[in-house]
Amino acid sequence: MHGLLSNLARRHEISAVTLIDPHDDAALCARAMREHCREVVLVPNPRGASGLSKRLLQARSALSRHSYERLRCTIPALQRAIDRIAGQRRFDVVNLEFPYLAHYRLRRAPAGERSPVVVLDAHDIAHEIVRQVAAGDGTWARRLYASVNWRKLRGDEFAAFGSTDGIYTCSAADERRVRAALPTARVAVIPNAADVERFRPRPGDPPPDGRTVVFFGLLSTWPNTDGVLHFLRNIWPRIAAARPAARCKIIGAGPPASVMALAGPRVEVTGLVPDLRPHLAAAAALVVPLRLGSGTRLKIVEGMAMAKAIVSTTLGAEGLDAVPGRDLLVADAPADFADAVVRLLDDPGLAARLGEAGRRLAEERYSWSAAAERLEGFFREILAAGAARP
Repeated sequence: MHGLLSNLARRHEISAVTLIDPHDDAALCARAMREHCREVVLVPNPRGASGLSKRLLQARSALSRHSYERLRCTIPALQRAIDRIAGQRRFDVVNLEFPYLAHYRLRRAPAGERSPVVVLDAHDIAHEIVRQVAAGDGTWARRLYASVNWRKLRGDEFAAFGSTDGIYTCSAADERRVRAALPTARVAVIPNAADVERFRPRPGDPPPDGRTVVFFGLLSTWPNTDGVLHFLRNIWPRIAAARPAARCKIIGAGPPASVMALAGPRVEVTGLVPDLRPHLAAAAALVVPLRLGSGTRLKIVEGMAMAKAIVSTTLGAEGLDAVPGRDLLVADAPADFADAVVRLLDDPGLAARLGEAGRRLAEERYSWSAAAERLEGFFREILAAGAARP
């Protein structure tokens, strides 16, 4: 969202309205967003708390025909904020992040003015991820809850797809999933990307140390947590046994207790770091051992921008125009994944060649400026078609 917002703001006036959770720093969020937005409205979300409050809302959602994700974001104060801002000036486009907000009244305009078009950013196909959780090997409670919630989430997503004038996905695979649900939808692929000027090899960065394997990503999301647990339990022991000098570093905000419990002398769990780049520069390899997910992985694109050698599962690399063996290594079985990582630890030349190819791909295909230009073209296409609904 930051990559697209910051680049669109160079040519357009943007107002932002967003829910903000209790643990967020409202002043910091507002200050950062005002670098790009004419107006920023942060609406406190009383349903955004974690812990017991989250569990109670999940229990309530079991009795609702709507998903937990939609209930969590249904806040009357957000509708009032939308009404106020949209009643003051006319907007061309309402860019909607995630389908959980599509039930709000968004086609608002001052009296006598044309309503804006509504375009949905489908970061992934959320119900597909929850369906994967239901069929996975998590706890019985997680699988039971997911088996109920994914169908509700599918209904909410399909309703959102049908209520908007355009939808953009991160990958061609997700575009096909949207078209299968709604053949008449106007859909574009706007890939996840990287700030290729910020994420790039720098002369002052530490060189690869030849032994450190890094995973990075938000650890409060289940696909990332599942991937890390799978790596540490099923893959890392093979690497550690084959290469006693190897080290593993897990980077990301919100590591759960299950991940923290696996930290040790050769496994470091850092939490959030102020600057990811030195950690990536010093790594011998990046790993993306994901088993759940949809869309595309920012961690791969940013790793390629840093010219790092990457080992990913097939699902982790889904949707990217990366060629296995040229731009990254792909392996799914734990033994194969471990062997690929050991190859990179043993062969710095191979790691360097993969990193160089990945960097070229990131520059050519996955920069935020190029993604924002494609999105701007999609907006103009919808506006030219006169797709705004009453």
